[in-house]
Amino acid sequence: MTSQKKTCWIVVPAAGIGSRMGAVCPKQYLPLAGKTVLENTLERLLKLPDIAGIVLVLHAEDHHWNTMSLAQNPKIHKIIGGDERCNSVLNALDFLARKAASDDWVLVHDAARPCVSLDSIIELVDVVQQHSVGGILGVPVSDTLKQVEGGSIQSTANRNLLWHAQTPQMFRLGLLKTCLQRALSEGKVITDESSAVECYGYHPLMVQGRSDNIKITRPEDLAIAAMLIQQQLSN
Repeated sequence: MTSQKKTCWIVVPAAGIGSRMGAVCPKQYLPLAGKTVLENTLERLLKLPDIAGIVLVLHAEDHHWNTMSLAQNPKIHKIIGGDERCNSVLNALDFLARKAASDDWVLVHDAARPCVSLDSIIELVDVVQQHSVGGILGVPVSDTLKQVEGGSIQSTANRNLLWHAQTPQMFRLGLLKTCLQRALSEGKVITDESSAVECYGYHPLMVQGRSDNIKITRPEDLAIAAMLIQQQLSN
């Protein structure tokens, strides 16, 4: 990022309880490669050049974060999240609206994606800076996808048109805040930041990332993430 580019902030929603992991603590605090999942993610994001700061969104009853050394990092701003991920992101955008300009960029990244490549994020920023709407990282679908109803296959989707959405997802603060507020007030189902923007006729860019930018969702994902991190460190 150069001085001619608009300011970039990062939002990390980490207020979930990770129920699908079946663990005694939220998945962002599970051990991974000698640290927690969240520490791995944040340490990677802090290596990005010229970011204005990170807004970390936590559960109101989070008792883990303040015990970590990163809690003292001046670039990390802690706020309380909402009931759902989209509410947590909107809380972060409300916080940023008091600090940043409406045309500053915001990158929203899952706390449970600790293996994201810095090169992928930098490419996303470089490409999307030139776009009027924003964009996200993703990878093309490689598996054959079936539409199923009542246990029976109804059709086969054209996978050439389909991509797996990843994070970060990058949008201007004002646009994303407006779209999220409107979508929530209208009761729309919002699965990621891009879907909120798409609801109102905008067409974000899809920037190809890497398949190792996995999201830790189930217990077996931890072992895969540990292997990927070890491999990345050895390269």
